[in-house]
Amino acid sequence: MKNIERYIEQTVLKPQITDSDIENLVAEAKKYGFVGVCVPPFWVKKTKREIGDSPIQLVTVVGFPLGYNMTETKLFETELAIQSGADEIDVVWSITAFKSEMNWPKIELARLAQVCHDHEKILKVIIETAYLTDQEIVQACKICAEAGVDYVKTSTGFAPEGAKENHIRLMRENLPSSVGIKASGGIKTFEKAVKLIAAGADRIGTSSGVEIVLGSKDV
Repeated sequence: MKNIERYIEQTVLKPQITDSDIENLVAEAKKYGFVGVCVPPFWVKKTKREIGDSPIQLVTVVGFPLGYNMTETKLFETELAIQSGADEIDVVWSITAFKSEMNWPKIELARLAQVCHDHEKILKVIIETAYLTDQEIVQACKICAEAGVDYVKTSTGFAPEGAKENHIRLMRENLPSSVGIKASGGIKTFEKAVKLIAAGADRIGTSSGVEIVLGSKDV
C-alpha cells in the first residue's frame, strides 16, 4: 500500500512523557510525513511550536481516558486546547451516560461539535469499542453522526482491547460517508494497519508509526 504515512497520527499519550518525547514525536512526523501527531493537552503549546509551518495536524485528547468528566469540563478543555493550538480534538464520550440509556451523550457531543466547528476544528469521538457490544457500536455510531461529529474513533489505547477489523467494518456500515473513522489501540504493524484501512479506517492512531512505515518498505 502506497502512502500509508498519510493515514498515520503518531501518538504519545503515556503518563511519563517528557519534553524530549514531544520533540522526537514531531521530528518523526516531519521525517516520515505523518498526517498528524496526538499529544496530551499539557503539551499542545510546545508541540505547536515544534510543528511550526509544517503541514502536520495537531491532535489532543479531552475527557481522557474514561470520559465521565462533566460536560462543562470537556467544553472548557476543548476551548483551552483550541486556544493553545490544537487542530483536532479526540474526546472520550460519556460511556457511563450511554450505558445508563440517557440521551445525554448526543447532547454533549453536539455541544462539543459546535465548539470545534465554530473554530473550524475537527471533533473525533472515542467510543471505546472494547466496552461495547456490536449492537451498542451501531447505536453509538448513530448518536455520533446525529450529533454532527467528524470522526468516530475506536479506542483510547487504555482499554483491554483496541481496534478490530470487524468493528471498523461495522462502524463503516453504520456511519454516513461524511463521518470518518479513526482506528486506534494496539496497531503496531504495517499488516494490521493495512487491514484496518481496507475495513474502512480513514486514520490510524498509533505510537508505532515509524515501524509501520518502515514495514511498508519491506512489502
